[in-house]
Amino acid sequence: MNDSAQTAGKDNDSLNAQIRQQVVETLRSLVAQGLTTGTSGNVSARVEGGMLVTPTGIHPEQMRPEHIVHMALDGTVAAQQLTPSSEWRMHADVYRHKPGINAVVHCHSNYATMMACAHKPIPAQHYMIAATGSYEIPVADYATFGSQALSDASLKALSTSMACLLANHGQLALGLNLDGALKLAALVEEQAFWYWGVLAIGAPRLLQRQQMDAVLEAFVTYGQQEKDREQKDQ
Repeated sequence: MNDSAQTAGKDNDSLNAQIRQQVVETLRSLVAQGLTTGTSGNVSARVEGGMLVTPTGIHPEQMRPEHIVHMALDGTVAAQQLTPSSEWRMHADVYRHKPGINAVVHCHSNYATMMACAHKPIPAQHYMIAATGSYEIPVADYATFGSQALSDASLKALSTSMACLLANHGQLALGLNLDGALKLAALVEEQAFWYWGVLAIGAPRLLQRQQMDAVLEAFVTYGQQEKDREQKDQ
């Protein structure tokens, strides 16, 4: 191996170590924010050669960076690693079919799971629904956890949104990075909570399509996104 290849390998190992830590911190944040409990959540990040994903059956407080599983997107796992999350197919298929997505968060947050159990998509009750890039948060059809059928159903729902509910299960949120995926999962739970509350007092008065169009257009330059683009162009 030449010097440049060795340097590239070390740089990649260092980057993966940082991402492993970020995956652990994201999983712990799900618990800290009340978005999941016990070992029910899972987190992944796209890396060279596949993805880093949380293992199955380890509580977030006991999770360590070395526990995070590196695996190819076809499900191949190198020897001497822990067993990956049973939901690894959902994560891998997102990366295979959505090149711009670099992080996935899955959790069983309370209100989103209630809406998922009721098979109720969350409509345009509030302008922040547009943070998903869509006009609603859809519900993926039910399938057994960890199955290819569930991954297929979630991909179908995610064809129009960056987040979805999983029928009788929980929620799935995508991001350009781990921080973005975590924030979107929190937003899905917030929207589900508001929807539950509005349903309790009657029904929401939904934003019209043209109103949501205006919000979606405004979101293109919302927050720091325009500044980030300008800095990249310099």
